[in-house]
Amino acid sequence: MQKLSWWMQCLVLRTLPGSLLRREGYRIIQVSGSGVDDREEAMPLRPNSLPLPAGGTFKSCWSGNFCSAGTLAMTVIIVLLMHSCLDSWPASSHKKNWQQIFVESIDNNSISNHLKQITKEPHVAGTSENFKTADYVESNFKTYGLNAHHKDYNVLLTYPLHRSVVLTQPNHEPIKLLLNEEAVAGDPYSNNSNIIPTFHAYAPSGNASAEVIYANYGALEDFQKLAQLGVKVEGAIVIAKYGMIYRGDIVENAAQAGAVAVVIYSDPLDYGNNGTEGYYPDSQWLPPSGVQRGSVFRGIGDPLTPGWASETDAERLSVDDPSAQMPRIPSLPISAEDALPILRSLEGPVAPSEWQGALNLSEYKLGRGPGRLDISYVANQTVTSIRNVFATIKGSKEPDRLVLLGNHRDAWTFGAVDPNSGTAALLELARVIGKLMEEGWRPHRSIVLCSWDAEEYALIGSTEWVEQNIDILGASAVAYLNVDFGVAGPGFNAAASPQLDELLIEITKQVTDPDDVKQSLYTSWVASSNKTTPTIDRLGGGGSDYAAFLQHAGVPSMDISFGADYSVYHSTFDNYNWMAKFGDPLFRRHVSGLSSSEAPKSITVAPLFSAIKDLHLSTYQLTDELNILEQEGLEKLSELSSDLLYSRRELNDRLLRAERAFLDSDGIPGASWYKHLVYGPVPNDNYGSLSFPAIWGTIHEATGNGNSALNATKWAAVQHEVYRSARVTRRASLVLRGKLT
Repeated sequence: MQKLSWWMQCLVLRTLPGSLLRREGYRIIQVSGSGVDDREEAMPLRPNSLPLPAGGTFKSCWSGNFCSAGTLAMTVIIVLLMHSCLDSWPASSHKKNWQQIFVESIDNNSISNHLKQITKEPHVAGTSENFKTADYVESNFKTYGLNAHHKDYNVLLTYPLHRSVVLTQPNHEPIKLLLNEEAVAGDPYSNNSNIIPTFHAYAPSGNASAEVIYANYGALEDFQKLAQLGVKVEGAIVIAKYGMIYRGDIVENAAQAGAVAVVIYSDPLDYGNNGTEGYYPDSQWLPPSGVQRGSVFRGIGDPLTPGWASETDAERLSVDDPSAQMPRIPSLPISAEDALPILRSLEGPVAPSEWQGALNLSEYKLGRGPGRLDISYVANQTVTSIRNVFATIKGSKEPDRLVLLGNHRDAWTFGAVDPNSGTAALLELARVIGKLMEEGWRPHRSIVLCSWDAEEYALIGSTEWVEQNIDILGASAVAYLNVDFGVAGPGFNAAASPQLDELLIEITKQVTDPDDVKQSLYTSWVASSNKTTPTIDRLGGGGSDYAAFLQHAGVPSMDISFGADYSVYHSTFDNYNWMAKFGDPLFRRHVSGLSSSEAPKSITVAPLFSAIKDLHLSTYQLTDELNILEQEGLEKLSELSSDLLYSRRELNDRLLRAERAFLDSDGIPGASWYKHLVYGPVPNDNYGSLSFPAIWGTIHEATGNGNSALNATKWAAVQHEVYRSARVTRRASLVLRGKLT
């Protein structure tokens, strides 16, 4: 068994010990042993960061089914999930080999057929088409002999009613942007009349007319650079590229800089490989007219019911209530095709070299103007129903302990990759579980299969359910395992709470790599990490449905997938046709400001380092207890006495409750819904993840203001967050020891 001291180390490191590679948003940062980061620029979808199909891995499938890698990849995900549920396989020879029966029962055609059925039509949350997918999932759960039910919530969703963007510039005729994705030859899905128009969910209705400025990826540092270069953002309309940060943070950063509206596009540098390989359907790359839809709401869950479930008779905020945290300025996503004339209309300073893209321009310029946009957008904001679907398999030994496995079902268009490659895997898992139950198998703990709705809007389905069931989850949930987009291409990716690291490592050693049958998945995973141990990211941000479980309820969580970010993300072309064809550094870095000349000498991190040391000692104590139980034959469940079973359960309970101990009722400053003080979101990038986010956020505030009197107050806030983080760390130590003081 993995030394539990590694678990303690993983609370401070963003990856396994010995691994100092982490992700910051989409940037890859190599961290030296000294804690100093050596940044390597890495765009989200350039060849150096996205493994490309090779060696026939993603050939066209004339039969309409998946090719070997795509299908086997989802099969591997099912194996990972199944291992997580089964807990242990009977060792006695007279008992059935459940593992072998499980593996032999997986049907690639079944996975493919499920995906094809679910992605026949676009199925945006709240639409009749998406309710049909809920019925499909629930019906199949029941057909497989599982106890299935659904739960509805009434939540705020938005849809586009009117969109118009007109470009004007001196001595030129006005250009009305298309704002549409063109159908492509050979892809019948792209002609579907039910595809929702391109839009940003929760963007407010409004009109804006102003000169344009170019703001790179719209990150906070990009707007700071514009200010340094003398480009005035106030009163302007911003055009920015998709990529490095969450789109909602692009809009908020622009609003804070004084912009009146934002348009965001997918540059071919990031989403088209510079156009050197052509575009879908001839290659995997996003066509010039492709547009990434998505939400720009920066919160989690229904905006009108922050912190409580959106039942029919629930209290609801008004849309204008500041607590709803709705976006402040209009925004729209546009294509590279529509972005080209806008960027061509700009003059002013030449953009920095690292801001240049791959559109047909000699150079990108910053503006301001003379190009000017007239934007008109009308949204339909409505409270409507969404539906989560569940199947429960009761455990034989610990039925009150829950292992939850989830995937969201709603999509902006067809969702062949995001999310329904994971949905197809979940349904195949349900089918095989049903078959095993017919043979007499039961899981050790209870399993709950979860099909979430309205994830694309704001992780709404999972969040409302967690908020409603948080007390039961706090008492019973062992782990939550999430699959968002199961398969986007080759390469295994995983992020998890440290308690689940060893599970991931041990299982991947037993599974064959779908891209190279001569080696294990673990071997290729380590190789892709370029070190001796694999990269396991941490789940601090709000990227998928694990957020409510880990950040709000303190349930250890895992998120797994195959493939990196993919070019047709949230576009019309994320359909079955595309899928079938192409198928932390040390904590000291986060608090480096404390040792800078700006930090008052009175500020100390000693309480936190002392608490971490105490946690280290607690994990060693727990390791010793586990070793004693192992020596008494704990691994052979069939031979366990009731005393040993109780001891085993008590140790497991301490581990799962330790995660809960890191929660603080006040949450992270400025984001109180996030209760976890060890992992949390990055300020100004909801996709990012930080260790000790409350400390990091207050340091960021304290070092960003020149007023010494105000800074004194902000440094006091830093010290307070150090003490708060130390307190939850000591609480976790006490839980691991399992004894009263």
